[in-house]
Amino acid sequence: MTQTVDSTRSAAAVGVDAWLEQFQAALTARDPEAVGALFAAESYWRDLVAFNWNIKTVEGPAEIAAMLRAQLDATDPTGFRVSEEPTEAGGVTEAWLEFETAVGRGSGHLRLVDGRAWTLLTTLDELTGHEEPQRERRPMGAEHGANQERVTWLEARAKEATELGYTTQPEVVIVGGGQGGIALGARLRQLGVSAIIVERREKPGDSWRSRYKSLSLHDPVWYDHLPYIPFPANWPVFSPKDKIGDWLEMYTRVMELNYWGSTTAKSATRDGDGWTVVVDRDGEEVTLRPRHLVLALGVSGKPNVPEIPGADVFAGDQHHSSAHPGPDAYKGKKAVVIGSNNSAHDICAALWESGVDVTMVQRSSTHIVRSDSLMDLALGDLYSERAVAAGVTTFKADTIFASLPYRILHTLQKPVYDAIRERDADFYASLERAGFDLDFGDDDSGLFMKYLRRGSGYYIDVGASQLVADGSIKLAKGVVQELTKDEVVLTDGTRLPADLVVYATGYQSMNGLAADIVGQEIADAVGKVWGLGSDTTKDPGPWEGEQRNMWKPTQQEGLWIHGGNLHQSRYYSLYLALQLKARAEGIPTPVYGLQEVHHTS
Repeated sequence: MTQTVDSTRSAAAVGVDAWLEQFQAALTARDPEAVGALFAAESYWRDLVAFNWNIKTVEGPAEIAAMLRAQLDATDPTGFRVSEEPTEAGGVTEAWLEFETAVGRGSGHLRLVDGRAWTLLTTLDELTGHEEPQRERRPMGAEHGANQERVTWLEARAKEATELGYTTQPEVVIVGGGQGGIALGARLRQLGVSAIIVERREKPGDSWRSRYKSLSLHDPVWYDHLPYIPFPANWPVFSPKDKIGDWLEMYTRVMELNYWGSTTAKSATRDGDGWTVVVDRDGEEVTLRPRHLVLALGVSGKPNVPEIPGADVFAGDQHHSSAHPGPDAYKGKKAVVIGSNNSAHDICAALWESGVDVTMVQRSSTHIVRSDSLMDLALGDLYSERAVAAGVTTFKADTIFASLPYRILHTLQKPVYDAIRERDADFYASLERAGFDLDFGDDDSGLFMKYLRRGSGYYIDVGASQLVADGSIKLAKGVVQELTKDEVVLTDGTRLPADLVVYATGYQSMNGLAADIVGQEIADAVGKVWGLGSDTTKDPGPWEGEQRNMWKPTQQEGLWIHGGNLHQSRYYSLYLALQLKARAEGIPTPVYGLQEVHHTS
């Protein structure tokens, strides 16, 4: 019997259908080698919780086959199919996928080159039987009819707030109430997982409100949505810090999160298959006993304040950039800002605007990218109004970005930053004439790779660079040797008069904050947080393939790390929440490729 061919199908669609048919047949036959043979010699399968119960990339047919030998029976993947018409450009065919596993429903993205897979992304989107109460599953809200024992929404919320952490225990305690902890709390709430967020500051958003007054997001609004409630269409492209603070406070209330402000996590110790977490809640010591502990402490750790001889004799003000109050008290005075990355530029510009004589001390080269060029050339196809108009939803944009393996991401980023360097050649030349040392990363791959590898070393220019170029912000270069009563002295003998010294010197690894809570032994067992193992500056090898210890199982059972920028907090909170929900429901979660520890800090 001959099959009829649908002549309306594109060559790209036919090719994807043929590949998926072979792929599903090999999966069903439990033949890992046959699956591996469908991938190119250089190929990448990135899985977010669907196959691995981990966040992991396997590279090449042999690694793919090894992963499937370990996981295929438990995963039982079925129904791989396209969710929309595949496309082809430049010899690469792209397809959006849907599928099911033994425990849930997933989606993905596929790139084929010459009939074989080059990249495959698979993600678990929901657990069967534990779907979020959205759309047709949304709660009724109102209880119709007569009921003498009716409990209102407000009464139920008040009861929960009174009991949780006291007469009942949460499944999860999240330490850190910034955007990461809030986004994860919202995901867990929708999945029915009880959680308490503990935050040392009083209110949601205070982590933003407490920063220097000129701070605003340098990432555009399309990149920064939180789960469930996107920013409204009239929200500014770059959000001022206090506006973000208000949004987070509103979001926490609307999403019904159990948020304990003015609460400090004093200690967390492993207790059987859970944790004993002691917190100080506004002066009251409370002991919590969750099964899972999530450290949602951002990207960075403790402020990195250099030990400089003479700091004890300096007569002016000195503080880390994280404690900078703003420029108002320093009008007419002399300031020295040590550092040349984002915070340094922002603080220098605000001081200059307030009439402060300000000098920036550049200790090492810095990557600068103009905001307009970044938005157009680096982000525009995924996160912009033009992307929205082209049908690129936040989910699609996030998925496309996630589908690019870290191993090759720098090769895809380099042409973008080559174009930026060409477009803004005059801008860069003006900075170099002023003596500013520029770089584009160890391999010229630009901003995102610096962020992913080390979380530092860059400035998104929103105006301060012009002040450096024209000398309004004075520039000194070198290493600080000492402070005197009223000067900053560099090792080359340069003496900088100062009434204020700001240490815009970055942050230590998040591992240090973890050690303060869980102890040094557990922190060392988990190891360094952040970075890819790229063996570039501040990101030592060996190659990890994913962000170290982020959003996935660590070497300490029941201890998780969550954070990142608003985009990462939004996207990866789903996969962490699904891992926690599965464990809460007793769903088997065999982890493949648990990350090894190569560095403790």
